[in-house]
Amino acid sequence: MSLMEHHSVRPVTAVAWTSNASTCPKDFSLINITEDGSSANFTRSFAIKSGYYLCYSKDLTGGMILSDIQVISEKDSIPHGYCYIAEHLEPKASVSKKKRVCVRVVPVGSVDTAVLDIKLTSKSKMMLQHYTCVGDIHGYVLWCRKGYFSNPVPQAKPRRISLDLHKLSLDQPAAPLPLRPSNPPPLPHSRLSQRRCSLSRKDNEDKPADSSFQGITALDGVPFSLHPNYDIQANGTTPQLNAQLNNIRIKSFRDIENEYSYTFAVEESAAKRTRPSIQSGDDASAQ
Repeated sequence: MSLMEHHSVRPVTAVAWTSNASTCPKDFSLINITEDGSSANFTRSFAIKSGYYLCYSKDLTGGMILSDIQVISEKDSIPHGYCYIAEHLEPKASVSKKKRVCVRVVPVGSVDTAVLDIKLTSKSKMMLQHYTCVGDIHGYVLWCRKGYFSNPVPQAKPRRISLDLHKLSLDQPAAPLPLRPSNPPPLPHSRLSQRRCSLSRKDNEDKPADSSFQGITALDGVPFSLHPNYDIQANGTTPQLNAQLNNIRIKSFRDIENEYSYTFAVEESAAKRTRPSIQSGDDASAQ
């Protein structure tokens, strides 16, 4: 097989045991027929009809591939960096442990060659070209083909056209609103109270740092001042106001209790008063 053909084949990403097509995981291909036409059903003995099959996957979603595959016996220790293949079986089914299939799983970008395909043949002298014999397992021979592979080119996810068209607009942007000056001209001190000065400073602190139009209100630019009748400094009524404030007497809690105390004597006497008895008609006639 040429090098270009090797590049067009996706590598194997996982190998597993499965009972049948219903238990075979998604994106896995089940090997039910060997290359020489025999059934690929692995059974534990001749009398048992039910068995299990070998399946493999080439789904690159997980970003892992198989760099090697081996068959070892139960007496051999598993090689470093290898793991036993998964089992997707029915509750009563089991896989024989006399021969185990183990694989080496590596990230897709860490190697240039990987396992590109696996096949099964019955225990015979049949040879598969461009394939390497992995070993015999339960009456079958496992073959694999290794070679170069190319990483799939990542494709951009499709986007909904309706959202893209919704964002496009041929209308010209509206003219920006006039921004509030960051340093407005000061007003005369005689027409501006001290409270207004504190409010102006607080308003400048709350204004956005970028002077955006979100901080503009309907009262921006309108000067604020007190009416002359209520301006204490302009009318010069500070002494008179101080005299009125000095005449105010602050009452304590005891003074308020003494001034507004109520004994409820009238209500108490009314409650103790007895009702007059009503005589019946026979008593009135007897008198």
